[in-house]
Order: sequence, then structure tokens, then C-alpha cells
Amino acid sequence: MASEAGRNPGGWSRRRVLGMLAATAVPASLAGCSRSDGTAAGPTPSAPARGASTPTAPSAAEAGAQTAAASPSPTLSGPRPLFLGTYTSADGGGTGIGVATYDARSGRITGKGTISGVGDPSYLAAHPDGRTLYAVNERAEGGVTAVRLSDRKVLDTRSSGGEAPCHLSVHPSGRWLLSANYGTGSVAVHPVEDSGALGERTDLVVHRSPAPGPGQEGPHAHYIAASPDGGHVLAVDLGTDAVYTYGLDESRGTLTEVSRARTRAGAGPRHLTFHPEGRYAYLANEVDNTVAVCAYDPGSGKLTPGDPQPTGTGSGTSYPAQLLVTPNGSYAYLANRGHDSLTRYAVEEGGARLRLLDTVPAGGGFPRQIAFSPDGSLLFAAHQRSSTVGVFHVDGESGELRSAGEPFASPVAVCALPL
Repeated sequence: MASEAGRNPGGWSRRRVLGMLAATAVPASLAGCSRSDGTAAGPTPSAPARGASTPTAPSAAEAGAQTAAASPSPTLSGPRPLFLGTYTSADGGGTGIGVATYDARSGRITGKGTISGVGDPSYLAAHPDGRTLYAVNERAEGGVTAVRLSDRKVLDTRSSGGEAPCHLSVHPSGRWLLSANYGTGSVAVHPVEDSGALGERTDLVVHRSPAPGPGQEGPHAHYIAASPDGGHVLAVDLGTDAVYTYGLDESRGTLTEVSRARTRAGAGPRHLTFHPEGRYAYLANEVDNTVAVCAYDPGSGKLTPGDPQPTGTGSGTSYPAQLLVTPNGSYAYLANRGHDSLTRYAVEEGGARLRLLDTVPAGGGFPRQIAFSPDGSLLFAAHQRSSTVGVFHVDGESGELRSAGEPFASPVAVCALPL
């Protein structure tokens, strides 16, 4: 594996096409957004190195991005912070990171302004201590930006080392920021300073093998986050039909590959979400319109994908985007962009099985990303095409979704991060 990325001419032409389908003018527009570090949540193995107090939102170790915590938080009340990702260079896009609040009981969203000075912040993640927000800058010369939440000050922007970064997450230790460059098929590591600012990149790994899958011209890293126990870092690559498991040297901030899982050719894996217990993970396959249950060995980091399963959207592809799992591990939800719907699954056999229950309208166009409120009682859906954010109540017993009312208008909404 290379330590620095090479240029990948035309490396995201397919991403451009789907971006146009979603009515954006940005080259590379197929990412999502996660609540804290994008992976399945679970107990944080160690306290954040920054010496902060209890996190505003529970730390995930998002798969995300984003999954719910291993056990529900106490019921929330009153206004809670919500941050919104967009494309600043898209027609009709935003001017930075949207700032809003939501009522934790009703789900109603109220706009509160914008954090300007952040270009194309298409994916967001919060530090486990709740003091700092991080965003990708999904541009040809990719970057990652840190924002201090107490005064909304942009702390710094660092190069991601590649083109079109589309996903990022904070390691459960709070000491490392991980990011994935879609355009050049690479993943990067940045140190997180005590202030929440980012240091210079400590590693950049390019996915040079296996060879690209059918219809792909190169690697396209789409997701990177830690396993629930923080023991490994997993990266999903749509272009190579592979999921890479890395060991993270926490003294140097470097990645070493320890395992590699192959999906079936042409699956186009996009996003990984862990079951709260950490022995199974769920893979959303964008290109062949399927999901897969994966067995996971925490000791070795080995991921074993199972057979492809339907998304409930019929024939063809609906560009499935992201899976979430409820805090109690009983239900999973999938956002289907082309179908403008949300699929509900029952999670059975301790996480080893997904059983398709139903598919309901997402309440907007091209649901790019979905996220739970910290207690799992609300589900937010960012609708890229209709420039709205929809909110659903999640029934704790049945897992059924019920609309919380009219969607909130947000320009080219590609990410909703409730804290």
C-alpha cells in the first residue's frame, strides 16, 4: 500500500453522473453523514485524551455514521443542536454548515444560522466530548475542517491528501480523525489536538488492490471508522468491492492492513454499520441495490460478508445509501435514494439476520443520509434533491416510523447531525 496518493484521472466520473441525478453541480456527491464517528456505537474503550467532561452525544465506536448507541440514552427534552451539511459550490447550495435546533420530543427543527468559511461540507462528525465539529471539504483538492462549537469558530483546515473526501469519523479515543477520499481511493489520519484543532496528516493509504470492479475505473474509498471496541479501523471501498481492516498505531497515527474482505463483483459497497454488540455489521451496496450481513471477529478484525439481500425497492438500483441500527439492536433502517424511501428490517438471531419488514416514503427527494437523535427516538433524513430534512418518530417497540411533520427546508441537504 502506498503512503501517498497518486492522481486518478477521471476517478469519479460515475460520481459526477449520480450527482447530476441528484440535481447538484458538485463533482462527487454521493456521501453521507454520521453522528460522532460514523461507526456502530458501543462503549468507548478509553476516555478522550482531551480531558473533557461527559460528551454531549454518546460516542460511537458509525459505523457512521452512524448508528445509535449500544443502549438508549435517557429521554431528551427541549431544544437540541442540529448541524446540516451541504454543497457550497452546487446550484442552490448552502453557504457553509447549517446550524439549527430540534425539539427532542416533537422533532420540530428551527434554523439558527450558518457557520460560514467551510467549503462543501458534505459530511459531518462530532468529537466524542461534544466540543468540536469536523467536516470534509468535498472538492478536487480535498480537506478536513475543525470547528469549535462554543463560538462556532473555524479552527483550521488540513489537506485530506486526495480528491473528493466523502466521509470522516473520530476514533473513540478522541485523538485521531479518519477520512476517506472518494476520488483517489485513499484514507487518511490526522491527529486531534487538545483544542480540537487538527495536526498535520500522519498517514495516507491508497487502495491499490484489488483491481477495480465491473464498471469502475479505480478505487473509491467511501467510509472509514473504528470498530465498536476501537480495536480496528475499517474502510469501505466502492471501486474495489472491498472492505479493508486496519490496525491503528495510536502512538504514531499510522494504519497497517490486517485483513481484507471482498464483496461480490460489482456490488459497490458504500457504508458499514455495526450491530451494538459488535459481532455483526451491515453493508449497504450502492451499485447492485443490496445489503449484506457481515460476521465480524473483534480479535482479528476479519469481516466476512454474507449473501446479498433485497432492499425492498424492487428491480433495478435505488442507490442505497446508509444503514442504521436502533439502540437496542432490534431494527435496522436503510435509506434508498433513487426510490425516495426508507426500508425497515427486523434484526434477529443476535444480529446475524436481517428480515425485511416494509419500505415507506422518505418524505423527500434522494434521501442521502439518515441519523438517529442520541436517544434513538427520532430519525433524521437529509434529502439532497428536495433540499429538505425530514424527521420521523421511531416506535420503541415495533420500530415503525411516523412522520414528525413537514420537512425542514435546507439547501442541498446531504447531512443531518443531531446532537
